Amino acid sequence: MSKDRSGLDGSSEKRGIYYGWYVIAALFFATFLAIGSRQGFGVFVNTWEQDWGISTATVSIAASVGWLVNGISQPFIGRLTDVYGGRRVVVISLMIMSIATIAVSYVTNIYGLIALYGFVISFASGGVSPAATGVIVARWFEKKRGMAMAVLIAGGSVGGLIVVPFLSYVLIEFSWQTAYLLVGGLALALGVPMLLIVVRSNPSDMGLEIDGEVSAGTGETGIVVRPVGPKFVEKWRDSLSSKPIWQLSIAYFVCGITTASISIHFVRWAISEDISTGTAALAFGVLSGINACGVLVIGLLSDRWQRKNLLGAVYLIRAVAFVSLIVLPGPSAIWAFAVIGGMSWLATVPLTASLTADVYGVRNLGTLFGFANMAHQLGGAAAVMLFGWAFTAWGSYDVPFAIGALTLVAAGIVSLSIREKNHSVRYSPVPADGAVDLDKSVADRA
Repeated sequence: MSKDRSGLDGSSEKRGIYYGWYVIAALFFATFLAIGSRQGFGVFVNTWEQDWGISTATVSIAASVGWLVNGISQPFIGRLTDVYGGRRVVVISLMIMSIATIAVSYVTNIYGLIALYGFVISFASGGVSPAATGVIVARWFEKKRGMAMAVLIAGGSVGGLIVVPFLSYVLIEFSWQTAYLLVGGLALALGVPMLLIVVRSNPSDMGLEIDGEVSAGTGETGIVVRPVGPKFVEKWRDSLSSKPIWQLSIAYFVCGITTASISIHFVRWAISEDISTGTAALAFGVLSGINACGVLVIGLLSDRWQRKNLLGAVYLIRAVAFVSLIVLPGPSAIWAFAVIGGMSWLATVPLTASLTADVYGVRNLGTLFGFANMAHQLGGAAAVMLFGWAFTAWGSYDVPFAIGALTLVAAGIVSLSIREKNHSVRYSPVPADGAVDLDKSVADRA
């Protein structure tokens, strides 16, 4: 069989766009569908209450179980990505998620919703999360890793901006069953084939090196010598004895607390402030739109500045957004939160993923970032329940919002304390000729 793949991978002498950007585009679309459909859960809460004769608290159980299961799945998904490659993981995960989403349209009670959404969809969606997609991106990009991660994560913001209003429209015009059939069918008919055709786990699968260098033209051995970070290790367990992974995970736990609580309780808070559901949905759309732009700006800056400084700033900005919900009148607070919160909403994801890759390399990135993602989702699962209980007890979200702001300040301080210049490969010297790149051999096999 001929090995000439120049027409497919762009490895001929005249190269155009680096193939990694096509991989980003396919993963962007998958993230758009996966996160968009999950964020649309809140659209159907009131309808399920009426159709099944249950309470908001009961429906919230499915959401909380979903965050918990998704969190538990992250290290396993990450490990599978490290061992078998990201392409297999994201394709199989999106396929399962799509089929289960279609199956939700046939559910007739809360038990079916918990089973399909809380367990199957939530576990499978872990394979379309940065624990898998972020690993693929990190293996394709190094010099522009921050920007590439940001473009990927922007898919989630755009999903919130477009998919959630689309689901609301279909619900009003047709039914919630039709909405789930459409989004699941779209993912199965377009998302899965796109991943199969476009995505590759590593640039070596296309005859390329990271950032688009051609292996065949790089010296006698065909190996590009790269810096080796001081924290690069053979076994992922060895990374757990160092501080950065814990600093990143603790901060990401707080990120989960604050994003999950808003995702589930934002509309309920708005109603308690005499703000209509439509206005709340519009404000969340504004937040998502601002976030899509903010994530891209953060990604661009993160390739030039220390990522830990940007990460700390993002958490502190989000703390200000939470404070605005307490100190400002409701009609002003909702828009202040949309603007301030939008600047920081998903910006933590590309920064955390990129920092993890910079400090520990890509060999064990899936497993390590999987642990960080697990911390994020466990924080979210706890917050969904605790915020609901607090509102039931006090009739106000002021106390949980204040706690959220305090935890964000703590997360900002923890992030700023990371000694990035001592740990990151970005600040490590290029090794002498013949040095071993710890990530290369595993990346070639994955």
